[in-house]
Amino acid sequence: MRYIRPVWLTHSGEKKDFEVYSCHVSPDGSRLVTAAGDGYVRVWSVEAVFNAADPTFNGPKQLASMSYHSGTIHTVRFSGNGRYLASGADDKIVCVYTLDPHPPSHNATFGTDEPPPVETWKIHRRLIGHDNDVQDLGWSYDSSILVSVGLDSKVVIWSGYTFEKLKTISGHQSLVKGITFDPANKYFATASDDRTVKLWRFTSPGPNSTAYDQISNFILEETITAPFLSSPLTTYFRRCSWSPDGAHIAAANAVNGPVSSVAIINRGSWDCDIHLIGHEGPVEVCAFSPRLFSKIRPSDQSLDPQSKGQNIANLVTVVACAGQDKALTVWITSNSRPLVITQDLALKSLSDLAWTPDGTNLFITSLDGSIICVAFDPGELGYEVSLEETEKALEKFGAGRRGAGIIEGTDGLLLEERSREGELRDAEGRMGALMGDAPASQVVTLNGNEMPAPTSIAAVNGSPPTTDARPGHVNGVSQRGPDEDQPEKGQAPEDAHKEKLEKLKSRVTITKDGKKRIAPLLLSSSGGHESSLPRAQLISASKNAQGGRGDAPQTILDLSKPFDGLPKGGLASLLFGNKRKWAQVEGAEDDQSEKRVALTRSEGAVPILMNTADGLVPAQPGSGMVGQQPTPDFIRPAVLNPSMLVSQVRLAIPKIRRHVVQTYGEASGLPSLASEGNGPKDGHPGGNRQAQSDITIEARNPSQLPSTGKAPDQEPCRVTVSRRGQPLWQDFLPRSTLLVTGNRLFWAAACEDGSIHAWTPAGRRLVNALILESQPVIMECKNKWLLCVTAVGMCHVWDMKTLSSPHPPVSLAPVLDIAIHSLQDHVTHGPAVTSAHLNSEGRIVVSLSNGDGFAYSPSMYVWQRLTELWWAVGSQYWNTTDSSLGDVRSSSSTKSASNISAGIIPFLERGTTSESMVRGKSVLLQRLVKQLLSREGYEGFESSVSLAHLENRMAGAMMLGSKEEFQVYLYMYAKRLGAEGLKSKVEELLRGLLGGVGEEHEGDAGIETTVQRNAEDRNWDNATDLLCGWSRKELLKGVILILGKNRDLQRITVPYANIIGVTGEQETDGNTMVS
Repeated sequence: MRYIRPVWLTHSGEKKDFEVYSCHVSPDGSRLVTAAGDGYVRVWSVEAVFNAADPTFNGPKQLASMSYHSGTIHTVRFSGNGRYLASGADDKIVCVYTLDPHPPSHNATFGTDEPPPVETWKIHRRLIGHDNDVQDLGWSYDSSILVSVGLDSKVVIWSGYTFEKLKTISGHQSLVKGITFDPANKYFATASDDRTVKLWRFTSPGPNSTAYDQISNFILEETITAPFLSSPLTTYFRRCSWSPDGAHIAAANAVNGPVSSVAIINRGSWDCDIHLIGHEGPVEVCAFSPRLFSKIRPSDQSLDPQSKGQNIANLVTVVACAGQDKALTVWITSNSRPLVITQDLALKSLSDLAWTPDGTNLFITSLDGSIICVAFDPGELGYEVSLEETEKALEKFGAGRRGAGIIEGTDGLLLEERSREGELRDAEGRMGALMGDAPASQVVTLNGNEMPAPTSIAAVNGSPPTTDARPGHVNGVSQRGPDEDQPEKGQAPEDAHKEKLEKLKSRVTITKDGKKRIAPLLLSSSGGHESSLPRAQLISASKNAQGGRGDAPQTILDLSKPFDGLPKGGLASLLFGNKRKWAQVEGAEDDQSEKRVALTRSEGAVPILMNTADGLVPAQPGSGMVGQQPTPDFIRPAVLNPSMLVSQVRLAIPKIRRHVVQTYGEASGLPSLASEGNGPKDGHPGGNRQAQSDITIEARNPSQLPSTGKAPDQEPCRVTVSRRGQPLWQDFLPRSTLLVTGNRLFWAAACEDGSIHAWTPAGRRLVNALILESQPVIMECKNKWLLCVTAVGMCHVWDMKTLSSPHPPVSLAPVLDIAIHSLQDHVTHGPAVTSAHLNSEGRIVVSLSNGDGFAYSPSMYVWQRLTELWWAVGSQYWNTTDSSLGDVRSSSSTKSASNISAGIIPFLERGTTSESMVRGKSVLLQRLVKQLLSREGYEGFESSVSLAHLENRMAGAMMLGSKEEFQVYLYMYAKRLGAEGLKSKVEELLRGLLGGVGEEHEGDAGIETTVQRNAEDRNWDNATDLLCGWSRKELLKGVILILGKNRDLQRITVPYANIIGVTGEQETDGNTMVS
């Protein structure tokens, strides 16, 4: 071991050397970067440092110096890929530099003693996100994120690709002074003066990830407090370090009783049973050597075959520690005492440590301005093991180097290039979207209804796919008619934005003094790229405008990001603005109300205001209701059916109300009645659409005893259907009505005796009274389908157009856990039914109070569980769809006669989340999952559950016929398979998309199903060219483009790409998918 301290290796000033606060070595080991109090970031040649004692060495010493900060620079770090260099200072700014490959074009700055630069490091980004000094920086091992911490107690995460701020975490209660990353790329740890070290779990974001996509990322995993309960608050840094095998964290400024120490924290259990004791003062910085060492010489291991199995046990790690006592200690895990102790290495505290990539040289900086190199002799720390051994040690924590394999050939290279084209084009167009760039709207077909196309289609795991900007194209399929003119060969297609740009460029405005001026044009408005940002649109409103009803919920929810279509204050703020004046209150100061609201907001609460005619008034608390409460507007409870006494399922029966009223504002398809004289009006052949929009069905039950005075002589119930107060038709039922429903195709009413009556829109009896086993408790309709759930848990579904049923009545007993609760020693509460709905194909969808969601499969005669709490706590894809399902464009060029359901699975997942939060069940499962993740044998638990969740989503979407959802989940599943490198599942998926997963075996050719109760394209092994409404070729192309850049999988994907001609195409289609 030898110490190297060149005289020129310093940040020199006029009277003294400036304090050096940080140092780091580039991944290739050729550059040393330092940061000091003079405001300069200096890059040095490592080769010149090692040859400082050689007088014949004439190479460059200082390679470059940058001064882009306005104060003291506290930290400087190279990215793991060596492309970027980041620095943080007390000016609250993080600067990111890149190396210019061209030689510098200028000499040293005039009037300074700086040597001429050898390299040119240009400023790439200036990141503003802190409110106080930036104290430390850290890059993830794949360089996907940069994390900065500072004296404002914040942890700020930046994208390593675009350097957009992804998230700001305010989890610490005091100054944050250290950051380190897990080599397995699963966690990062931050150390703070609140005497804690916090572990944060994360998943590496993609190149196109935004802050919306990372809402559920970067979650607090653990808070460690035991080793730091009485640690001093006088240290300038708390720089911790993670071991290269990922098993331990060395945390600085810990205490063991009254003695300063370094705490060694174990991974998984996150406890501390080892302390490194020997420093007289607090330790400010720890640094593990980036390489693992072996106690046995590699040549001896190759001669001894028995030592190969014991190689892992012989591996040791090396950690260096330094701090305020001006001493350096070096420890190895095979010894209980330090290998090196060097005291009074500098005149002031040691501030930072940096190892070279080979792990045999250590650089030290001090506040007295000195920069020292410690070079260890070969074998002094041990014998370096290969990088493959280090990666093997990290595999048990889920680390891997997938996607960096050898290219399989020219076809693989073309496929990889096609896969990245759309991703790069979308990233370039993002700034145009931020500046207000919006292309012309298109008309596409979504679920059988024409509507204006949104500006972005479904993204796959946070990466929005690019679209063809040419009008009349949807997913690459031309929407032009056969008679429309096509551009001739050699003639460029007409630019859709050209006419718009010409108008903008020549727009004339008149100033206040009457002069004419041409308004300036924003440069970004001339871009031709479509926006990848979420755009405000009302999906249900656009559907209604086209005269059709949507499928599933009227508003398609996007559960992966908050909806920002309306401003704060809702629709009123959008129309009238949110700058309302405060109402004048007598006897109060002018700004008293405003001060009250400001005080409420400062405490984190949301003020409640009343929007009166005079202005905004703070809401006053009302007095509680006391005394006798008014009786609800119902007549009496319904008479129970005797079957309720012996039934295992007993649901609550609605009470008999005086009025049962239901209004349908979307029944625009209700035909006009000739008897009413409603002929064509206002040019509409079907009559006045506004007059037809308010249809009301009303059932009036008798509220008094009949005129005869006898209870059996009950007066009839009067059912009336009216339009805007004008009755259309009227009918009478002999018994009281519980429920009513209907749409543009039929009306229905359920009576107390368990009978159901149905009418046509004109009031003709559609069918005889349907007699059920007990009273109806839920009645819903969807298009031609009618659902009725009875009090004993039986679900009936009828096709009111053909007067048939797709399947026999089905019981809710299996989904209500009847068997589980009946086997208990005592009576327990079972789950309750919170909602029951139908999709456009007549499938029953039920959600329960325990958060589970089910759907009934008529082809398999069984309930299928679509959502449950297990996926919520174990899957990384819970409540994520990566895009609003309403933004997915249909590839069909013609209208479909049937609507396909959309939004059901996200709707059920949202219900599971809300029910688990209300009942607190998720906390128990989260504790169980955390314990499992730290156990041996459960390393792939989270990955396996996430894949299973995506497979469950795909199966549910295919069973329900959710076309758009199936495509989104399929692409998310394909991307995850590529990230995991699961070759067998990838090959099975591609084979299934091409034409069936299961091949036909001998003896099976003659076996055919006699009854076809499912759609032809609802299974992977169907004989058609469609899969869940999509073309197999289109789905296969999208999956191949997602997997194309994974070189380890190109041996599988390239043959399929050649089959469908992906690698042979020269132009990028509009539906190029981006992973």
